[in-house]
Amino acid sequence: MLLNNKEEIRLAADLQTDSIVDGRGLRAVIWTQGCSHNCKGCHNPGTHDFNGGGLIPVSLVCDEIAKLKYHTGITFSGGDPMFQPYACNEIAKFSKKLGLDIWVYSGFTYEEIIKMSEKQPIYKEFLKNIDVLVDGKFMIEQKDLNLLFRGSKNQRIIDTKESIKNKEVCLVEKYYKEKKKNTKRERLYI
Repeated sequence: MLLNNKEEIRLAADLQTDSIVDGRGLRAVIWTQGCSHNCKGCHNPGTHDFNGGGLIPVSLVCDEIAKLKYHTGITFSGGDPMFQPYACNEIAKFSKKLGLDIWVYSGFTYEEIIKMSEKQPIYKEFLKNIDVLVDGKFMIEQKDLNLLFRGSKNQRIIDTKESIKNKEVCLVEKYYKEKKKNTKRERLYI
């Protein structure tokens, strides 16, 4: 269900600030509402209903982003931001003007988004304003807690600008190193 409204965005929650797990650096996260992927084990099943959450003016979201301090970027997650490409693109363009980088988490693959852009050019326009795309459905069978910035091994961390330029998927290789496993069990004092 494509929402083609660039004046309003349906959100699952308020703008989340100070995230360090939804991409590189200190980030603000936009939790979009609406997703039809229905990934088994999704960590945000409350964001699936396309009529859930609240409809918010894009200008209000931009006003909140303009107030951010010390943040390096904006992350679109959800739900799936690709169901609201018009509104997300407007917010991404505004954020880029402020010098913020853009990460997007989507259950669609990069190749699927490119294919969708053949009929709906807004997808290509949105991709051009994204720095990093974490693509692919979450697959519980491939869940791995040692991965950086993704939940399952099938998901890719894509340099969107390089991918568009080279007309092939270009991964951000530095994020493919596994996090250090803490094998030492320490006591927790409360």
